[in-house]
Amino acid sequence: MDTVRSNNTMKKFARFILDGVNHLLWPAVCTNCGKSVCESDGELCRNCWGKLLAFTTADYCPRCGKDVSKYAILNGACPDCQGKDIHFDKIARGGSYGGSLQEIILAFKKGRTELNDVLGLLIDSALQGSSFYGRIDLFIPVPLHWSRRLARGYNQSLLLAKKLKHPSAQTCTDLVRIRRTRPQPSLTTASGRAANVADAFAVRRGHGFKDRRICLVDDVKTTGATLNECAKTLKQAGAAEVFALVAAVAGQNS
Repeated sequence: MDTVRSNNTMKKFARFILDGVNHLLWPAVCTNCGKSVCESDGELCRNCWGKLLAFTTADYCPRCGKDVSKYAILNGACPDCQGKDIHFDKIARGGSYGGSLQEIILAFKKGRTELNDVLGLLIDSALQGSSFYGRIDLFIPVPLHWSRRLARGYNQSLLLAKKLKHPSAQTCTDLVRIRRTRPQPSLTTASGRAANVADAFAVRRGHGFKDRRICLVDDVKTTGATLNECAKTLKQAGAAEVFALVAAVAGQNS
């Protein structure tokens, strides 16, 4: 027994020494700005955490995800999305697309994949607090066309989906983009964005979507055209419900 305790003590001491050496040789830095951080701060420095949290605390519509007072919600929707043809049933978001959150997402899409830890924490927190957390059977990342996926090297929505924690739901990639579309940010109107992604998605043969409750995962929702088309395709394939989970919602004034 004494030998076992002695070995455990030595292991803890060795780990302590190793951690100290690692900290001296490779001091922790903020994933976003590169400044030194305390271990208790996690991936970001306190300044970046403060800027990020400023865009994550507002009330929002559970139907479209836009900023809105909870007192303006009527029958589960805000005045702006009342009567609109929205194919996904509910949405949860990490924050509003602006400031530090916008900068982190843009950097993440341009190769800074280490920022997935920060965005993953944000989007998983949104999932845990959502009203549909316990009803999800599958997570489906919004797919990229194979040519864009090859050029970028990764699908940012899939990386985010892999950060989600759920007791039973698995990530599925049986929703695919069958047509290369123009980048949505290059289009300025909601109708143009909707036309751009119309019939751009399909499900793989042998998919298991019938009667399943699905959560789409994406980085940013602006007009919702992409999420809407994905949800429409999934419901045509037999999905019972389709929810949306995004890191941020843009287009607050549109």
